[in-house]
Amino acid sequence: LLPLHYDLELWPRVQPGQAGPFAFTGQVNITVRCLQDTDAAVLHSAGLRSRGAAAVRGPLSEPGAAVEVTGLRQEEADEVAVLELRGRLRAGRLYVLQLGFQGRLREDLDGLFLTRYTDRGQSSMLIASQMEPTYARRVYPCFDEPAMKATFNIRIIHDPSYVALSNMPAIDISEMKDENGSLWTVTTFNTSLKMSTYLTAFVICDFDYVTRTERGNEIRIWARKEAIKNGYVDYALNITGQIFSFLEDTLHVSYPLPKTDLVALPDFGAGGMENWGLMIFQEASLMNLPGDEFTGRKAMIALIVYFFLQFKWFGNLVTMNWWNDLWLNEGLASYFEYLGATFVEPKLSLDKIFYAHVVQPVLKEDSEIARSLSESEDKIKGSFSLMSLFDNITYSKGASITWMLSGFLTEKLFMRALTSYLKEFSFSNANQDDLWTHIQMVVDSQNEVQLPAPVKQIMDSWTCQNGFPVLTLNLTTGTVRQEQFFNKNNRKSTDSYNNTWIIPISWMRNGSAQPLTWLDKSSKLFPEMQVSESEYDWILLNVNLSGYYRVNYDQLNLKRLARLLENDPKAIPAVSRFQLIDDVFALADFGYVPIETALELTKYLAREDELFIWNVVLLNLIPDNSESTLKNHEVYPLLKKYLLKRMLPIYHYYAGFIRQNVDALEDDYFAQVYLEKLLATACWLGLQDCLDLSSELYAKWRDNPEYKIPFLIRRTVCCYGVAVGSEKEWNFAWEMYNHTDSIEEDEDILLYAMSCTKESWLLYRYLQYGLSDTLFSSNCTSVIISHVVTKDIGHRIAWEFLTENWPLLSQGYGHELLHDVLKAMGRFIKTDVQIQELQVFYNATLEEDEREAITMLLESAKLENIERRRLLIKVANWLEKNIDD
Repeated sequence: LLPLHYDLELWPRVQPGQAGPFAFTGQVNITVRCLQDTDAAVLHSAGLRSRGAAAVRGPLSEPGAAVEVTGLRQEEADEVAVLELRGRLRAGRLYVLQLGFQGRLREDLDGLFLTRYTDRGQSSMLIASQMEPTYARRVYPCFDEPAMKATFNIRIIHDPSYVALSNMPAIDISEMKDENGSLWTVTTFNTSLKMSTYLTAFVICDFDYVTRTERGNEIRIWARKEAIKNGYVDYALNITGQIFSFLEDTLHVSYPLPKTDLVALPDFGAGGMENWGLMIFQEASLMNLPGDEFTGRKAMIALIVYFFLQFKWFGNLVTMNWWNDLWLNEGLASYFEYLGATFVEPKLSLDKIFYAHVVQPVLKEDSEIARSLSESEDKIKGSFSLMSLFDNITYSKGASITWMLSGFLTEKLFMRALTSYLKEFSFSNANQDDLWTHIQMVVDSQNEVQLPAPVKQIMDSWTCQNGFPVLTLNLTTGTVRQEQFFNKNNRKSTDSYNNTWIIPISWMRNGSAQPLTWLDKSSKLFPEMQVSESEYDWILLNVNLSGYYRVNYDQLNLKRLARLLENDPKAIPAVSRFQLIDDVFALADFGYVPIETALELTKYLAREDELFIWNVVLLNLIPDNSESTLKNHEVYPLLKKYLLKRMLPIYHYYAGFIRQNVDALEDDYFAQVYLEKLLATACWLGLQDCLDLSSELYAKWRDNPEYKIPFLIRRTVCCYGVAVGSEKEWNFAWEMYNHTDSIEEDEDILLYAMSCTKESWLLYRYLQYGLSDTLFSSNCTSVIISHVVTKDIGHRIAWEFLTENWPLLSQGYGHELLHDVLKAMGRFIKTDVQIQELQVFYNATLEEDEREAITMLLESAKLENIERRRLLIKVANWLEKNIDD
């Protein structure tokens, strides 16, 4: 059966102030075309009960005809409802399936759900929906597959004090009475365009909205009345129209709906959902609070709104055939997200942000994950859950590969191909081969861009294989070879990695760009890449990270690049410096090159003024969570001397702004994202000026609680303000935490800062406070313990506290807390004796299978720590030799 049209009525039985449990009822009439004769109608339905008798009208060509329904059975395991029929449905004929249904209205953020919130001091309720990937079947019986697109007529019955929204504009509002004589409002919506069930959407709420019209399309943003009144969503409203116009102009495909509603929910599971005409967001994603200039919030709102708006084209207008090609929705979306955000906020530098936020993190992940971008449908149905596809591979690898594709095609040809793809598949479905076909057509129609192979062959090598390649260069001979990038330290000899990719190589020699070349087999000789004896002759591959791979240079070229960085770092573009450092640390981590090779490239850093490059260096030298273990190691004083010498120029540059004119950093996106890590590292390394700066700003806040510590460094300043201070600094943090009007982000910062104290007795008192229910909401206790356990003096204190108070703690948190604490303790374990000491406790408290899991966790932590010590000894030896360079 193929659905053509749905008539859907939904009636959530909710009135303001009423206590639960809540239910909803409804009626759906689905017009279907029968494709082959059948005596049963099967459709998706999950967690719904039938209401009244189901019926089948038709064939529609015979007025009044019907097919008798002999039974309706729910098969919960397969999430389907089966209508058993006395007659047969005939191929080629149209029928209407009529089903009444009812379901529980839960508060779990999936399907149709209820959520509670506070607005202007009053507690309120609202109802909203989230259907992706397969929750529509929990709301109404339907054919819940992305390829089964149909039109929808939707009617919602709701309490008169609420407003109802759906994908289309409302065309009629009337009233009716129920069996008890209570009054209800009926809102009827216009017929929708042809769309997938996962995009149907409903919101019933008591919100206000702001509105503007862009090219005849009405845009409304709905939010809590208080937020609308205070202007929190004005920025989002201003950019939404611009983004719409930008997308229409870029893609040459106009937006087919008359209106777009964006709804800001106080509580929503995803960051947002791109339902056609009714987009739903987490409140934080759309709100720019006055005085929020420094949180990078505007850039974030621009990215999020952009990301979800362009689904109107990729996803809603053209939808993937099935979820295995989800990246066609999400990957293209992530790529456009960055293009569009830099259009709205021109001060953002697109390439740097794209590499730092998209390419670099996914390269780190992709070598460990055993799935490719586009898997076969059978494999997914067999071994993955659909939800697990909504991951970084789909989003970021999809975007990185799109970026590479746009790079070697040129943006002009890529956009031309996308426009023709969108036009051909509007209101229907496509898979990745359809996209390749349209790109091929565009490539064939011109002769500027020549490709070494058909588009499908090139691109399938990136989307249908796991992982990605590393290129190894020998510049004496000019040979480049490729292999899959994998961890050589734990490779089993049986693993075979014989994937090859068709790789575009953008490169430069001695600072001048060279023509794009291709590596289409496992290795190849490029005579033009042979270098001469001169140490000024150097080569750089994958310039500006335009391809999705890593590069392993030979020692000769690396020496030349290191020397170049020390003499003239700007000779290498910023993104390439970032990539050079990131690649060489990743290669060291996976056993391709010794760690000393990576360290050689850090000597120049006193001349590095880009924060995003410093950030990648610090993440590699001082990984998050390793501060407390590094502090107890002989490498610390060496690292301190080596790094501070190089950090001072960039540190003083930014410290100057913080002291004199922090507002000037408003447009420096990377300062908003990465300055905190730089400052925290300087303080951790004991830089006196950094500790003084933290004390000064913290004292300023103590003297005048109205003063706001600049948001971009608030966490570090509060932490070191408490660390350098005494009991009175700690007590002030405690007092501010208990202030009723502190916002959630500040509360998190203060919870963290109070664990920074250097006084053991204060840490112990803090943990005691955490136990008392009156002082904290219950989930804070585990947060406090997990903060304290990561501190160098805190991990023993936290462990003793946990074991002494376990009977109390286990009631509130159960084993999850113990698991988290043991995981954190794992960082400090170097010997079996230490494991045994922890074992004594958890053997008495955990079930057998949990004990085994924890023991394995601690065993592997011990091996990692021993491995890390070996590495740190090498780092320490290298630093000793190079400390004075």
